[in-house]
Amino acid sequence: MSTKSKGIDAVRAEDATKVFIEDQDRRTLFKTGALQSAILNSANFSSIATDEVGVIQIFNVGAERMLGYKANEVVDLVTPADISDPLELLTRAQALSQELDTPIAPGFDAMVFKARRGIEDVYELTYIRKDGSRLPAVVSVTALQDAADAIIGYLLIGTDNTSRKLIEDERNRLDAVLQDSLLELSLAKVAAEEANQAKSEFLSSMSHELRSPLNAILGFAQLMESGTPPPAAVQKDSIDQILQAGWYLLELINEVLDLSLIESGKLSLSPEPTSLVELLADCQAMIEPQAAKSAIRVYFPMLEGPWLIQADRTRVKQVLINLLTNAIKYNRVGGRVDVRCTKGKSGRTRISVQDSGEGLSPDKLAQLFQPFNRLGQEGGGQEGTGIGLVTSKRLVELMGGRIGMDSSVGVGSEFWFELASCADNATTCEVVDTGPVATVLPPPGSGTRSLLCIEDNPANLLLVERLLQRRPEVRLMTARDGRTGVELARSGQPEVILMDINLPGISGITALRILRADVATAHIPVIALSANAMPHDIEKGMQAGFFRYLTKPIKVAEFMETIDLALLTVVPRDSAGLPTPTGDPHPAESPTAPQEEPEGERS
Repeated sequence: MSTKSKGIDAVRAEDATKVFIEDQDRRTLFKTGALQSAILNSANFSSIATDEVGVIQIFNVGAERMLGYKANEVVDLVTPADISDPLELLTRAQALSQELDTPIAPGFDAMVFKARRGIEDVYELTYIRKDGSRLPAVVSVTALQDAADAIIGYLLIGTDNTSRKLIEDERNRLDAVLQDSLLELSLAKVAAEEANQAKSEFLSSMSHELRSPLNAILGFAQLMESGTPPPAAVQKDSIDQILQAGWYLLELINEVLDLSLIESGKLSLSPEPTSLVELLADCQAMIEPQAAKSAIRVYFPMLEGPWLIQADRTRVKQVLINLLTNAIKYNRVGGRVDVRCTKGKSGRTRISVQDSGEGLSPDKLAQLFQPFNRLGQEGGGQEGTGIGLVTSKRLVELMGGRIGMDSSVGVGSEFWFELASCADNATTCEVVDTGPVATVLPPPGSGTRSLLCIEDNPANLLLVERLLQRRPEVRLMTARDGRTGVELARSGQPEVILMDINLPGISGITALRILRADVATAHIPVIALSANAMPHDIEKGMQAGFFRYLTKPIKVAEFMETIDLALLTVVPRDSAGLPTPTGDPHPAESPTAPQEEPEGERS
């Protein structure tokens, strides 16, 4: 090939390359132009470009659709600030001034201030349409620069934020409704708690007011019943009626209070491993006299081992006594009651009480455990309130168990309840002996014992006087208010004090604190005798330091046993109030002690 031919081929190749490059450039320019055109003509978002001072230069199809202006109505005429909410721009200027620590003017400057400094800026903005309506938008602002990095304008790309705003507004509305509902719920809860508190206070007050006269009724009736000489047969029948009605009224008071405490959530339980063997023995001793009156035979199981359940001992006994009482009360004359205990595979122990009574029909079974519903027995000869079963059910459920009944008309009924079982070798089970305390006191005439009774109710004070007349070795001192009682305790040095809680002037609790703080009286056992019989009252009294807490109406036997127990704890003391050494019949006198001991100090 000649040199000339090679030169022609090289030129042709160079020309082809040049054509190819030019074609690629045209394609790139076309593609870029198409993209720019697509952006400018997109109806899905607004593109607004301005010059360096903010006057609109480009207003795309999306901006026209979203804002209602034609491009020729805004281009070279207004800034984006002129079609935006002025209050929002003022607020934005103030916020940016604080954020960036520099004064920023409201208007277009506030719209592009960050972008002018190269800071990415996306924010919410409200445009004002041509028709005056408002368009919430999310706007991205970018500064446009030339080859020398000089700002030649700004680009604002916005998207319609209406749907998001509607959703946000609805969410805010729902949040406000929820907050209002929570506030109403909170207020309702407070009102319910206040109502429960008021109900508890009312019941506590009513319990106190009812127990005070009941104390006199039942106390004097017990005195007459056990008097010497014994009452005649006709008198005894009348006394029995008084006692029966009085104890029934007390039972009703207690049941209503129990149910109230359960419903208000204020009933405290002390679950612990409890021996069924011991518990059944206690119940048997309590229930047999009632069964004997109706010739009902009650059969208790012979259990081997302790048979421990996890429960509150006192409350289980209350449930079982209630079921046993009903089984006797609604049985046939000469019938029988069977108590059974079985251990289930689910880790529960079932205690059942089956009677040979008339049984209940299905419609009456459906009404069980309803307060004050005696299933048609209201007009019968048996007393009842319809509260006991409801209370029993709530107690069993509070202890994590369940209760139920199976019955057949003409055959009888079986009530049962189940509670969690414990291992029979549980070491934390402590069976409390609640039997009477045997006491040995000096026989009448062998010495004088002293007791101070602080009581403002004349009938109750008279009852105590009558009871202690049966104990001639006990000398009684009395006071009608707390302050007088404290002074008499200091001067008279009684061996035992019997104290009412609700006293004129200062309460029994306050009087007890004063006595405990005084070395001359701190050693004296103080027995509370009060009509304040709510569980929290008793707990408060025992925490205050009472020796025992007796509630009115008193049971004569329990009252006497408590007095005897207190007297047994008395330690002989000298005239200064210090314990006398054992075996020393002539204690040394304190130099500051009075020469004569107050009457009644020495036993």
